Amino acid sequence: MREMAVLSRGLSVGYGSEVIVPGIDLELAAGQTCALVGINGSGKSTLLKTLAGLLPPILGEVAILGKPPLSMPSRVAYLGQFHPSGMALPLRAADVVRMGRFSSHGLLGKLGSEDEEAVWAAIEAMGVTKFADLPLSRLSGGQRQRVFIAQALARRADLILLDEPASNLDAPAVETYRRLVRATADAGAACIVATHDIDEAGACDMTMLLAHRVVAYGPSSEVLEPAALLATFGIVGRYREGGLVAVGREHDGCHDGE
Repeated sequence: MREMAVLSRGLSVGYGSEVIVPGIDLELAAGQTCALVGINGSGKSTLLKTLAGLLPPILGEVAILGKPPLSMPSRVAYLGQFHPSGMALPLRAADVVRMGRFSSHGLLGKLGSEDEEAVWAAIEAMGVTKFADLPLSRLSGGQRQRVFIAQALARRADLILLDEPASNLDAPAVETYRRLVRATADAGAACIVATHDIDEAGACDMTMLLAHRVVAYGPSSEVLEPAALLATFGIVGRYREGGLVAVGREHDGCHDGE
């Protein structure tokens, strides 16, 4: 039986006492991928931060790899949308990727050969090699995003949480990132990705549609259906293998999910 990477029951997430998304029941096993899909402000980032242990749950229960969030930081990798620390320090791209290994050794711990192998494997996989020795401040937005995805992959975590990882990436880099996420899951890790991209969600095993509530959760092929998409985005569409088809704006009288 596969380990349960994420298990929540009646989980309400938000800031302070303000609930952004109530009543989240989420099950994700090792080796599975899950897309969190919704418009900006729908609760995707808030849920990811709660799973990462950066925000406390407001109500309900949540277990990460069988324990409370933050219990095993070396087994969880989190990539948020903003990376202020990386831009404030004069770090090379390779140094930023190495930060992905610090959870196992601490800031002052010495990285070993296994760590360096993980770092350079991630650098090569994300196409960072040619600018690995350049300061992060000299890189384009897309190059920086490649670096931060490489940092998350270098962690070699059992649960990877990614918030809009494809932002700023060109089409080849998006394809590379998606392929690596699938390979990481096939190797036994679980991955949760916040995204606006229906095609990306369709490639995941599971999808949770969010609109300040859980609109639907389940296998992507079942969840990405017209009624659920209408409630989430205010569009009508149907996912078929290879992409989203028959997309149209909402009809009069309908409105976007809050």
